[in-house]
Amino acid sequence: MEIAALFSGGKDSVMAVWDSLRNGHEVKYLITMISENPESYMFHYPNVEFTSQQADSMGIPHIFRNTKGEKEKELEDLKAAIDKIRSEVDCLAAGGLASNYQRNRIRAIADLFGMQLVAPFWKIDSQEYWDLILSNGFKVMITGVACEGLGKEWLGRIIDRDSLKELRKLADRHKFHLAGEGGEFETFVLDCPLFKKALEVVKGERVWDRDSGLYLIKKIKLISKPGQE
Repeated sequence: MEIAALFSGGKDSVMAVWDSLRNGHEVKYLITMISENPESYMFHYPNVEFTSQQADSMGIPHIFRNTKGEKEKELEDLKAAIDKIRSEVDCLAAGGLASNYQRNRIRAIADLFGMQLVAPFWKIDSQEYWDLILSNGFKVMITGVACEGLGKEWLGRIIDRDSLKELRKLADRHKFHLAGEGGEFETFVLDCPLFKKALEVVKGERVWDRDSGLYLIKKIKLISKPGQE
């Protein structure tokens, strides 16, 4: 299949690209929507401007599309982005895990263009999903938190086996989705098997407002991975 992948730079969209490629499909484009609205119903908000570095590291053509992020109207902006490449792809890939709201709308857009929708990790067990992420060398940073149990100390934190244990305890105690599918937290991928070079945050800022916050990346650079000259 020739795929256009919805791409936010978070773990779920990067995992969808990784799974597509490991199954022999061609990912021809990454599509990133830049929303003016931090409360967008459909699109990831923090740090999406740095998805260009991720795309460069993977060597995949990248499409940016601006949207005001207004409920339902933002879907028209996504359709416009897909319309420009519809003759080159036959499949739309998305990283959704459990949100029927998002899945139903993305499926409707895929159907409109006569494309297949692939969401490879739909309804996967959250612990199994994290095990797959970590065992394959993904370096995932928490860039936003918005639920009870997650404080500002999580902003900018890298998820490893130890921090995942902490996250699991908090998810069990406070009843939030371990993979953050309900918007409980946002992520940004700094390294994975697809990246020719890893990303390193040179400068970032924690922004906290009452009971939620963001880790805003200010400067990032590509660095050589172990074994590279």
